[in-house]
Amino acid sequence: MSRSPESRNREPRTPESVYARVREEVAARADRLWDVSLALHREPETAYEEHGASRLLAGELEREGFRVERGVAGLPTAFVGRSGAADGGPRVALLMEYDALPLLWHACGHNLIAAAGLGAALAARAALGGAGGTLLAVGAPAEERGGGKVTEVEAGVFEGVDAALMFHPGVYDWAWAPLTASAQLRVGFHGRAAHPTGSPTEGIDALGALIQLFNALGVLHKRLPSGSHVQGIVTDGGRATNIVPEYAEGLFGLRGGTTTALEELVEELRTCARGVALATGTTVEVTDVGGRYEHFRDNDVLSGLFAGHLERAGVRLSEPVAGVYLGSSDIGNVSTRVPAIHPFVAITGADGSDHTPEFAEAAAGPRARRVVLAAAEALACTAVDVLLRADVPERAWDRFREKAAAGL
Repeated sequence: MSRSPESRNREPRTPESVYARVREEVAARADRLWDVSLALHREPETAYEEHGASRLLAGELEREGFRVERGVAGLPTAFVGRSGAADGGPRVALLMEYDALPLLWHACGHNLIAAAGLGAALAARAALGGAGGTLLAVGAPAEERGGGKVTEVEAGVFEGVDAALMFHPGVYDWAWAPLTASAQLRVGFHGRAAHPTGSPTEGIDALGALIQLFNALGVLHKRLPSGSHVQGIVTDGGRATNIVPEYAEGLFGLRGGTTTALEELVEELRTCARGVALATGTTVEVTDVGGRYEHFRDNDVLSGLFAGHLERAGVRLSEPVAGVYLGSSDIGNVSTRVPAIHPFVAITGADGSDHTPEFAEAAAGPRARRVVLAAAEALACTAVDVLLRADVPERAWDRFREKAAAGL
């Protein structure tokens, strides 16, 4: 005989009893969570345009009693759902991403991140029955381009949070994500236009200067540390072959294994650009494009708990392969402010890759359904650990401070 909600809410709130409730609550919502995931997959929306996804997810939270604030941090498609104590006690943020890639759509599986975060928030709230501190369900737009979490961090969305929890689908089962810091810089050289035959000495070739910068960066690249690189494209190379280009522009993506390494690389690029300008008689402008993503700082206290809960579903996570990086994400900016996790759980074989049509297809497949439900359960149980076990947030913050002091 199943127990009534009233009788279950009178049970002692031990972590083990709440874990069992979490499993029941996720199982009860399994079809609904998968429907949400497929709805997002069918109607992909790119950065800052995720109006349908935001409405769907916020509406699901409101229906189960979350107090939802829309348009947080000045972002129309961002939201925060709150449940629990207004102040006092630990605070856990469960993160949802839901933007799609241009042309490749959900080839990064953000539909699964959203469904797992939603499921974890709903299950944890129902299982806790008012016990514990505060649950936040944070809708974070534009991870792929622009960095919604960067803006949310700056707006104070994560102030007072003791744990920020999310998962990411991938091709590996890794307990944490080796994610680099990243930035984009636009470099524009100004020269002087002239006819290359009629007035060859009057021109100052801005495109030639940009090409020299590419050459200088090619030499620089050979001595960069692991995790750091520069990749550039020409975005403006002139207008006609019979005019010396008076302006040329390149866009450069920079990554560093740590935020400090990225800052050093940015300064190296600026130094190279100034040197090229001096050598070629041009002038140069170097400007940041969008917000910078900081490197991801894993909180192994929390990621260890998540891995233990996920193993109950038959998924065993391992440590990342040394020297392998998986790109960059704005979760890095969260992880350098509060304890955070960002494990990867495979929905394809390790011979595949995300950001491909094949991965987009897998994000709506049967393995993805199993993963999203297992991740929702493990995220919810990790949230329960933070809210009900007083030692967990204390240990998580101690580890956070240790890594920060070591520059990790």
